[in-house]
Amino acid sequence: MKNLIVIVFIFWLNWIGVSVTEGQTFRIFEKPILFDEEREQLSLAYLKNRHGIEKTSATINPQMVVVHWTAVNSLEATFDVFNPVHLGGRPELTAASNLNVSAHFLVDRDGVIFRLLPDTTFARHTIGLNYMAIGIENIGGPDAPLTRAQLKANAELIRYLQKKHPITYVIGHHEYYAFQGTSLWKETDPDYITQKQDPGDRFMKRLRKRLRDLDFKSKPE
Repeated sequence: MKNLIVIVFIFWLNWIGVSVTEGQTFRIFEKPILFDEEREQLSLAYLKNRHGIEKTSATINPQMVVVHWTAVNSLEATFDVFNPVHLGGRPELTAASNLNVSAHFLVDRDGVIFRLLPDTTFARHTIGLNYMAIGIENIGGPDAPLTRAQLKANAELIRYLQKKHPITYVIGHHEYYAFQGTSLWKETDPDYITQKQDPGDRFMKRLRKRLRDLDFKSKPE
């Protein structure tokens, strides 16, 4: 009887949009950003013009996870930044494309995980690597260091993603420069680069310690 109750509870969670994995402690809440026809067309144009990849659907084959922080200290304010189709107020980025920045997952300060886009949908979050990278954004920044709950949530989320996709690399956004000049780097403009510090060496060191059994790479060989 107890097992039946658990099964019914899990079914109900999935029905209302909560993903549950083994152990019934790890959950992903669905909070989708707008991905309409215009966003898909802008994504396809980005893939072609910035990555040199022509596709008929705005999808990726994930091989990497890039961890970010938002530098915005609330979940809803961050969602409001990512949700619009068009990017505004950032001329250093709009010169490359009007497609708004986004990510696949958003982790709140208490470690609650929200899915903004499906794992294999294209998102603009890391120059040169969007075509192969799942983005995880964490609420916080220099004035609001990422929390222990977020560290735990990121580790659990990456383990979940590793079971679904052939993830080889896990990097912090501030580490993406290491891929320039390699076969993995796909950016048509060699001068298009931005300086990043998120989420920082300390957070990534702690995260890699939790994931060391999976032997992820942090830079190209």
